[in-house]
Amino acid sequence: MAEENKDQKTEEASSKRITDTEKKGNFAQSREISSAFVLLASILVFSIAGRHATEIVIKTWYSNLAEIGTINLSANELFRLMKWNMQNFFYIIAPLLSIIMLAGALASIFQTGGLQFSWNPLSPKWNKLNPLKGFGRIFSKSSLVELFKSLFKISIVSIIAYQTISSHWDGIPILMGYGVAQILLFMGEVMVEIMIKVFLVMIFLAALDFTFQKYTYLENLRMTKQEVKDERKDLEGNPQIKQRIRSVQMEMVRRRMMSAVPQADVVITNPTHFSVAIKYDTENYAAPVVVAKGQNNIALKIREIAKENNIPLVEDKPLARTLYKTVDVGQLIPASLYKAVAEILAYVFKLKGKTSV
Repeated sequence: MAEENKDQKTEEASSKRITDTEKKGNFAQSREISSAFVLLASILVFSIAGRHATEIVIKTWYSNLAEIGTINLSANELFRLMKWNMQNFFYIIAPLLSIIMLAGALASIFQTGGLQFSWNPLSPKWNKLNPLKGFGRIFSKSSLVELFKSLFKISIVSIIAYQTISSHWDGIPILMGYGVAQILLFMGEVMVEIMIKVFLVMIFLAALDFTFQKYTYLENLRMTKQEVKDERKDLEGNPQIKQRIRSVQMEMVRRRMMSAVPQADVVITNPTHFSVAIKYDTENYAAPVVVAKGQNNIALKIREIAKENNIPLVEDKPLARTLYKTVDVGQLIPASLYKAVAEILAYVFKLKGKTSV
């Protein structure tokens, strides 16, 4: 069933699906990029602060060795000595940890495209407590890929470390005549060299792995044709509901328009296909206004209401057609039609005994 569902996911993931997934804290991320960032930070720290850290270590050792014969083994003295050693250790490790944490955060920001906050990853996932599903995740394709990558990285690091140490093998016997500080500096230089070589390999691995993770991420988000249709309905609204809303809106507009017909001064007809009701309110408008218009059945309804309210009907086919197509309900008559409409209104007002236009 799962394979069948996977086969049905033939559509690319929509932008909405990707956005919704990212809001839940799920992104295409590569552990190798994070490892590369952390390794680069470590190289910078060791290169910049390595000598200073070595000096602190040597100072601590010398001080401890110098005080061995004179130290008073009391609780206060032991606490003082332990506190001093812990402070020195903190001075060495704190910059390294801080920069590594910053590098890890920058790696996440780099992969997610900015700071992203989501509480969803922190919410309990009770289905993950299922032992059967747990074993399934252990032996899944993703876990096997991660295992292969880990073994490959261990092999690469081991080969690089062996080759680098082998290149310095002739200098190791000379260290017997060096002091502790010089030996530590030599070891630090060799370690940084190994880290730089590993970092160069990690850049290549990170690029490959991120490409693979991005591909897998988008593959898992692929959609079935039905999911695409359902999402489009959610975004645009159900067509049937939209049609119903549009019908209700049109009906409301039609009723409001019909209620304005009794206040019209004249209805210009086609005579059967079009009807346009016009009102001329000289106190509020500078020109006549179309208060209602319609075609076919609506035109017939306008004429019926006009007859019931003794509104004159004037047949003018070209003018009725032009008014229907060019003037919306509530709009003033355009200047190009002033003369034609004015003649009709003058005729109507004359019949009603009103002042002519």
